[in-house]
Amino acid sequence: MSFTVAARGDAQAAIDRHVPLLVEQLVASRITAGDSTLWGPAAEAEASIRLGWTQAVSVSRPLIAEITDLREQLTERGVTRLVLCGMGGSSLAPEVITRTAGVPLVVLDSTDPGQVATALGEHLGHTAVVVSSKSGSTIETDSQKRSFEAAFRSAGIDPAERIIIVTDPGSPLEQASLAAGYRVFTADPTVGGRYSALTAFGLVPSGLAGVDLDALLDEAEAASLPLAVDSASNPGLQLGAALAGTSPLRDKLVIVADGTHIVGLGDWVEQLVAESTGKDGRGILPVVVGIDAPELASGADDVQIVRLVADARATREVADGEIEISGSLGSHLLTWQYATAVAGMLLGINPFDQPDVESAKIAARGLLDARPEPLPAQFIDHGVEVVGPSAVLGSASTVSEAVRALEGALPAGGYVAIQAYLDRLAHPELEAVRHLVAARTGRPVTFGWGPRFLHSTGQYHKGGPSSGVFLQVTGALDDDLEIPERPFTYGQLIAAQAAGDAAVLAGKGMPVVTLRVRDADGIAAIIAAVS
Repeated sequence: MSFTVAARGDAQAAIDRHVPLLVEQLVASRITAGDSTLWGPAAEAEASIRLGWTQAVSVSRPLIAEITDLREQLTERGVTRLVLCGMGGSSLAPEVITRTAGVPLVVLDSTDPGQVATALGEHLGHTAVVVSSKSGSTIETDSQKRSFEAAFRSAGIDPAERIIIVTDPGSPLEQASLAAGYRVFTADPTVGGRYSALTAFGLVPSGLAGVDLDALLDEAEAASLPLAVDSASNPGLQLGAALAGTSPLRDKLVIVADGTHIVGLGDWVEQLVAESTGKDGRGILPVVVGIDAPELASGADDVQIVRLVADARATREVADGEIEISGSLGSHLLTWQYATAVAGMLLGINPFDQPDVESAKIAARGLLDARPEPLPAQFIDHGVEVVGPSAVLGSASTVSEAVRALEGALPAGGYVAIQAYLDRLAHPELEAVRHLVAARTGRPVTFGWGPRFLHSTGQYHKGGPSSGVFLQVTGALDDDLEIPERPFTYGQLIAAQAAGDAAVLAGKGMPVVTLRVRDADGIAAIIAAVS
């Protein structure tokens, strides 16, 4: 299935305006050749070590035999369940790959005590674990690795028989894991995390779960030649121009799965685009929605709708002002990477760094060290503790009034970000809040599970346009879980991550309101209040 981009309105005008110049500048072939000068002198050093993804298909082919062999070994040991511990690009790509293929993979990308406990407690005797971390020092992944090591030992299972490591060569994790006797796969260090879908980070967990990796790489390989050619028909140039070339910029990218066979692609695109472009006060904010989302009918002049459709035939009739895209999963993964690199060039930013992600990590570490008391609630309504600045909350005395007060702080052209630091598998009903707030405000609303979104849209929140208002939903520490050989628990860690991010956002002058719940009744109260 070839990759097709069809557009009308401002998006098509952007393609018509920018693609001829991109072709003239040989942008596609220069990206493929690893030309690091395309994004300006300030980005050149980083870009020079971050373009390996253009060659990922050929570099990754030899991995398939190793992954297949290991899968057979694990099957012989009685392994029937695979858990992936990873954050950001290390988890989002395998999640979409395995869901689309219909093979089971437990993705643990949370520090919520309940979600971690569930992953640890189910069928441990038949479980293998892939621990993926590019740097080798990701606090969430390190904590999860410690927990599984302890659980396996308690069950009389040698962790070296069940834990597989994916990391960059030379990382602390590689060195420690080799010394411990773990099976280690190293990825191409010239590929950034969010561009790593077709490297070991995407392929090892997906292949061990049972995905046909040859077919996936064949799809990407078929797309690679059109993407490398300097032609007006290049879908990477077309999509990049449509994303970042509208004038004025339609910087809220509303993504809806509308017939595509690919499951969960929007979440992966969200991380790739938001973390790559959201910096220097600029950027494109992906907003992943359902087919009945209010944003699809809002008519807002800063919204660009992208529909992921079944095939090229579905793109023959495109609604005015929309983009429709079809293609295989492998072609999507590679084309969106090219398009994001092109978008970065048009926006005048470096699409390969993430300068503002570290600020929330530093704040969280500081809170873990200091352990201050949680900020006091302004008031409690139906068991929900409401925390926020008086300048935002005003005279609010109910959850409903607090949410409306936050919505009232929306600037022109702004957005609402709902951030839930809870067990996403246990409380999917909370996602309904996104739709309700979008319907009431008429503005784009994102929904992210914390700390997962910190490795995704978190960069845009802090580095992009300062036009967001933020609604946090956090949990209680009643059912906590120890982290082996760490002076803090999972509950303390996720609380510090939420409070740290809130502090950084507030320090940048953006409104943040936090709703603290203790149980499912609190979540139900929030949904009812917003309704």
